[in-house]
Amino acid sequence: MRARASGRRVRVAAAVVAATLLLSGCVSWFQAPRPSATSTPTGEDVPAELAPFYHQVLRWTGCGGGLQCTTATAPLDWAQPAGDTIELALIRQPATGGHPRGSLLVNPGGPGGSGVDFIRDSIDFATSDTLQREFDVVGFDPRGVGASTPIDCTSDDAGLDAFIYGIVPGERGSDAWIAASEQKNRAFGQGCLEHTGALLEHVDTVSAARDLDLLRAVLGDATLDYLGYSYGTYLGARYAELFPGKTGRLVLDGAIDPSATEFDVTLTQARGFEGALTAYLEDCLGRDKCPFTGSADAARARIAGLLHQLDVRPIRAADGRELGASTMFSAVILPLYNRGNWNYLDELFTDTFAGRADTAFFLADIYNDREADGRYSSNGTEAFISINCLDYPSDGDPATMRAQAAELAAAAPVFGPWMAYGGTQCPQWPFLSTLERGPITAPGSPDILVVGTTNDPATPYVWAQALAAQLARGHLVTHRGEGHTAYGESACVTGVVDAFLVDGTVPAADPMC
Repeated sequence: MRARASGRRVRVAAAVVAATLLLSGCVSWFQAPRPSATSTPTGEDVPAELAPFYHQVLRWTGCGGGLQCTTATAPLDWAQPAGDTIELALIRQPATGGHPRGSLLVNPGGPGGSGVDFIRDSIDFATSDTLQREFDVVGFDPRGVGASTPIDCTSDDAGLDAFIYGIVPGERGSDAWIAASEQKNRAFGQGCLEHTGALLEHVDTVSAARDLDLLRAVLGDATLDYLGYSYGTYLGARYAELFPGKTGRLVLDGAIDPSATEFDVTLTQARGFEGALTAYLEDCLGRDKCPFTGSADAARARIAGLLHQLDVRPIRAADGRELGASTMFSAVILPLYNRGNWNYLDELFTDTFAGRADTAFFLADIYNDREADGRYSSNGTEAFISINCLDYPSDGDPATMRAQAAELAAAAPVFGPWMAYGGTQCPQWPFLSTLERGPITAPGSPDILVVGTTNDPATPYVWAQALAAQLARGHLVTHRGEGHTAYGESACVTGVVDAFLVDGTVPAADPMC
C-alpha cells in the first residue's frame, strides 16, 4: 500500500486542517474574464490523423474570480486517434502583468489531483506573484481525473465508503485475508470497468504526457513551461522523455524516481513516514500536553500497538463507521506531510487512545476527499488506483508479499506492516501494467530543475537525487527541511525556481536552500 505522493494537493488538504476552513475566494481580485477569449493553436505540422486535435481552437469562458475555463478534445487511445475521444478540462488565470510570456502549466500531484481545483481554489499557494505576473497560469485535470472525462468505480458514495473504510476480516497476511483482499480489489476493479468503460485502460502516465503536448500546442506555445509537484514530476519527466524538442522550462518539485519499482516506492515511503513520525514525537515530547511520555522509542511502540489493536478491535465512530488500522494509518500520515499540522497529531492520538474515533475519521476523510455529509468531492481515490495500476507492474505472489511485508516491518516498524500486501490490488485490476520501470534521461531536452526536500516523507530526497542524476540536463535544488515539496515553503527555492522559469537562469551549483 503506497501513500499518495500527492504534492500540493495533500498540502492544501493539510492547510485546510490547520485553518479548519476551506481555501476559497482567494483569487477574486484578478482581472475580469474575457468571455469570448480563444487560444490559437501553434499550427505546427503533425501527422494528418492528429491534426484535428492539435489544430483545435480553445474557446474560454469566464468561470469566476477572474478565471477562464474550457475543454480540449483528445484521443481516447493515442495509438488509435481515429477512434473515440475524451475531454480534458482546463482553467487559467491570464497573466496579471498583461503581457504573458506564454502558458505555465501546473500539476498538483496525486496521481488523481485536480489541477483545475488547485488553480481555482489556491493559485497563490500554487504559484508566486512573479509567476502569475509573467505567465498565463493553467491548471488541467489529467485524463480520468475530476472535470475531465472521469474514472468512476461505484454507483454511489456508500459504495466508495465500503471500499475505502471497510475492514477486511482475518489475520493480516493469512491465506484467508489475502483471498478476501484480492476479492475486494477485484470487485472494485470490475466496478471501475463497468462505470468507466474503455478509458480505464488508457489513464497511464505516458498517455497523459501525450495529452500534455496536445495542451501545449492548442494553448499556442511552441514549447512547454511546466511546474509539477510530486506525481506531477513523473508526468513532467515522461513528457521530456517523449518530447525533448518541445520541452521548455520544466520544474519538478518533490520528485519521483522513474526507475523505482512498486515495492521500492513503498519501502522508501515507509522509511520516510517513519522518519517524519520520529521527528514529530521528538518535538512532541518537549511540549506540554503531549499525549506521550518517556522516549520516542516508547511512543513509537505505543502507536504500533494501537494500530495492531485496531486491526482486531476497531473503534466505532459517532456516524457508525468502524476505525480500523488502515484508516488510522491515513489519519496519521496526513499531518505528517506538513510540519505545521503536527499539532493535529496530538489531538488524534489523545482521542484515539481514549477510545474515540471521530478525529481519526475527520483526518482520513480529508485525505480521501470525503465531505462531512458522506459525499466525495473528487474521484481522487479511484484515479489514484487506476493510474498506478497501469504505471507500476505488481507482484501478487503470496510468498513474495510476505517476504516484502517482513522487510517493511523491519525497515519501518510502525508503518511498514500497514503498507504491505500491495500486491493484492493491481494484479486483480482489469488491465495489467505493461510498462517497464527504468531511468528517464530525456536526451536532447534543455535544462530541467529537480527540487528535493531532505526530510520529505512522501517523495523522499533520494528520489530527487536519482531523477536529477538520470536526466541528461537535470539540476538538483535541495531544500534542507521537513515536509512535502518546497516551492512556496522556502524563499530560497522559490527564488531559484522563479528565476529559472522567468529568465532561464540555471543555478551554477545546488543552492542547498
